[in-house]
Amino acid sequence: MDAFTAGLLQRIRTTESDLTRARETGDDFLAEVEQAELDDLHRLAAEHGVKVAAA
Repeated sequence: MDAFTAGLLQRIRTTESDLTRARETGDDFLAEVEQAELDDLHRLAAEHGVKVAAA
């Protein structure tokens, strides 16, 4: 696994965790921001052929 792929997958895991925490604490604004970031990361992964395991 190259550094780009590893970094991207790490960012996805971190963002998923942050999104979960935002939802659990009821921070709707932060949840929207994290969801948008996660969507962007998934799009980037798809564009580069990086397979992302379902969370």
